[in-house]
Amino acid sequence: MPRTSPNIVITGTPGVGKSSHCELLAESTGLRHLSVNQIVKDKSCHEGYDDELKTWIVDEDKLLDEIEPQLEEGGNIIDWHVCEIFSERLIDLVVVLRVDPQLLYDRLKARNYPEKKLQENLDSEIMLVILEEARESYNENIVIELRSDNSEEIDSNVERIAEWVNCWKSDHPDGV
Repeated sequence: MPRTSPNIVITGTPGVGKSSHCELLAESTGLRHLSVNQIVKDKSCHEGYDDELKTWIVDEDKLLDEIEPQLEEGGNIIDWHVCEIFSERLIDLVVVLRVDPQLLYDRLKARNYPEKKLQENLDSEIMLVILEEARESYNENIVIELRSDNSEEIDSNVERIAEWVNCWKSDHPDGV
């Protein structure tokens, strides 16, 4: 059965506003918000917990087994800092959120990130790691980079992506 709604990946360094974007986008479009962090915890898609970095060690095979049926149906917004593990045939848009490094530092500090984890994420943002992974993993025509420094940018981004969803649906009335 063809997908009649798109699958979107909202990605970026922790602290750039992925979950905020996804929640607002799900509300405005009716698409399903798939919070990978929540799925990893709820469905035990992990190999344990890293106490030093204060994070779950994700079992990507288990994760994909868990969410691929939903991706096959379409209509999902995937919320995670990793994008390259998802099959290109199931992804219609990859949004890489970016934020000013000083602002990111402040956001991660407010979350009480351990210093090592904070520095790793800042380095990742500064070096464009997630943006480059997205560009290497997907067709360049479906990867976009958006700023997420403040609530006005978040609202503008959500509006822009929601418009894209409407256009996608109009362009694919019989699905893909």
